[in-house]
Formats: sequence, structure tokens, C-alpha cells
Amino acid sequence: MSIPNIFDDLLSRKSLFKNKEILRHDHSPRRLPHRDEEINKISYNLVEALYGHIPSNMTLYGVTGAGKTAVTSYVCQHLEEKGREKGRNVETIMVNCRQIDTQYRVLTFIGNSLLEEHEDEEIPFTGWPTDRVMKELVKRMDKRSGVFIIVLDEIDHLVRKAGDDLLYNLTNINSMLKVSRACVIGISNDLKFTDFLDPRVKSRLGQLDILFKPYDAQQLQDILRQRSDAALVEGVLGAGVIELCSALAAQEHGDARCALDLLRISTEKAEFAGDEIVLSHHVRTAQHQIESDQIAPVISSLPTQQKLVLASILINEHTGLKNIQTGEVYEIYRQACKHIRQSPLTQRRISGIIQNLDMLGLITARTISRGRYGRTKEITSSIPKNLEAIPLMVESEEDLKPIFEHSYNHQSRLA
Repeated sequence: MSIPNIFDDLLSRKSLFKNKEILRHDHSPRRLPHRDEEINKISYNLVEALYGHIPSNMTLYGVTGAGKTAVTSYVCQHLEEKGREKGRNVETIMVNCRQIDTQYRVLTFIGNSLLEEHEDEEIPFTGWPTDRVMKELVKRMDKRSGVFIIVLDEIDHLVRKAGDDLLYNLTNINSMLKVSRACVIGISNDLKFTDFLDPRVKSRLGQLDILFKPYDAQQLQDILRQRSDAALVEGVLGAGVIELCSALAAQEHGDARCALDLLRISTEKAEFAGDEIVLSHHVRTAQHQIESDQIAPVISSLPTQQKLVLASILINEHTGLKNIQTGEVYEIYRQACKHIRQSPLTQRRISGIIQNLDMLGLITARTISRGRYGRTKEITSSIPKNLEAIPLMVESEEDLKPIFEHSYNHQSRLA
């Protein structure tokens, strides 16, 4: 008697999805609702490539999930299609600067994207001088003869880590090209990242700036309805599900990625439970999972001193304090260090750690003026109530357990 395959039951289930991939971030729909203005501005600039001219360099700004990358991919896809139709070589090279985050690696990635099979040598992952990689890149562009659109996604991450040498080289590349042309599109979640740039680089890169405003709840509903029509079986969404997903994502700065994740994971939750309809409680469960999946690894991987500061904030909140001030955090932090026999950092250093925790989204630190008494920060935790941050820190750093046992002695599971 043959043993049944464990996947037989799963494959025989009736799925709530027609095509799950349509609800993922990297899916490129044929229409992008509520981004006509941005599409028109980018298209008006890039049409120059179809005449063989150099489009202006651009910087696209906006919060995460505002459609910057999706719109850029959409416009460039149409641009390449029209280029083939008109016999013009227009090529787009998209680089994710969070994954490819040094000048050498970016130039290598672009150069190897232009590799002619059986003709060119692949640029090695390391070992060549940067100027040799740059010369090889220019040679390959001229060899292909066309207009190249270089898209640097999450460019702010690269600039913070590696400086602006790459941008200086790429925005100067047309002076090195003989028959080809190139423009650079930088995509950033940070409106102030150009403050880190040399004035010459800032001037060259910022020839055209476009701001993507966050989606509101109604716009997110339109996006989800368009995607769900193609992605889900008709009739599986209960009343109010799209509205709830949109409202929750609108609270997160109008993040379309968050809205899509909520709808997809909600449907997965319903399907796994054997339910035929996706309801609001599936959305709430999905929301908790997403929050935990995003924040839990960040908390677990914090350095010891950052965990101590975060714990001090949570302990203050546990005792009923709200809008905690830096001095109150420092006092608990100092006691915690004494409890585990660690030397405390200075209050100035702790202020820097608080700023970093704010940047990670674990807390909110708002600077307020106290008149002649100077300025201070009011600090509140941003960790979802359903996520148990204290056990996460204890699990990843056993030495901290005495602090939490002492301060949370009513929670028997930590005793």
C-alpha cells in the first residue's frame, strides 16, 4: 500500500486565489490607479530617449509604498516597448541599492547587465580598480549604442553607507560616452537624503524632482479592488474587508504594499482555516502577523545597550508612565546596568540610542521645548501591544533576564 503524499490534500483543496502573484509587490499591473500625474511627468522627460537625446536626471521621493518603484517600472516598460517599435535601443537597468550597496558592486551589476554573450568578460565581484570597471561600463554602453536609463532604487541607503562617489561618476557618464547616452533616476524614501550630497552631485542628480504623495484610504480601496478582481475567486471577500485593509494601511502612511500584504495574508488565513469567505477577523489576524514579522527580528538583533534602553522605556510604561522623558529613561537604564553589573553609558550616548530606536520605528521620540529649562524628548513605545517584546529580548540575551524578573515580577512566565 502506497503512502499518500502530504501535499495531496493541499492540492485538492479549493483555493480562494486565482493568481496570488498579482497581490505581491513586484507584480506590474497594466494600469496604476491614482498615479497619472507622476506617470505623465516621468514620461514627458523620458520621451527624449526615443529621439536619441539625454533625458534629465530625476529624483523620486515619497514614503514607502507610495508607488515610486512601480510607476518607474511601468513607464520604463512602455518606453522600451515604444523603442523597439521605433527601432531605437532604449534600455532600463534597475538596481536595488539596499541589496547592492557599494559603488563597486553597483557598477559591476550595471556592467554585467550589459554583457554580450561570448564577447565580453564578466566583471568580477571584486578585484578590479573602480576606474577600470567604469571604463568597461562605458565601453559596453557605447558598443550597444542607445539610451540607458539607470534606476537606483533606495538610493538614500547607498549614499548613507558609501557616500556619493557613485552618483558623481554616473551623473558624469555622458562626458565619457561617445555614441550612447544615459540618465540616472534616484528613488528615495527620505526627502532629506540630498543633504548628504556634494553640491555638484546634488545639482546634476536633482535636475527634476517628483514627490509621490501617500495614498489615502479611498485610493487604496481602488488599488485593492483592481488587484483582487484578477487575483481572487469572485465572491470570496466578505463585506468591509477591502475597506478595513485600506484603512489600516492608510494609517501606515498610505502604504500600498502594506494594503496588498494585508489582503493577501488575510486570504491565506481564511484558506488555511478552511473558510470560504475572508472576513474582518482574518484581516486583524493578518495585521498582527505582519507587525510581529517586521518588528520581532529587529528587537531580537538589537545590541545589548539598545535592548537595555528599550527595556527601560517599556518598564516605565509598565508602571503607568506616558510621554516618558529622557531623564526618566536614563534613571531606569542606570539602575538596570547596576543590576547586571554593567557600566552605564553617558546620558548623551543614551540620547543617540533613543534616536536610533526612533529611526527603527520601535519608539516615537518627540522633541519638546521646556522654555528656559531647555529641550527634552517625550518618548512612547511603538511596539504593537500583541507583541511580547520583553520575552524576545530575554530569549536572545539571557544575561538580561534578571532585570525583567525584577521589574515584571507579576508576570510569572518570566520568573
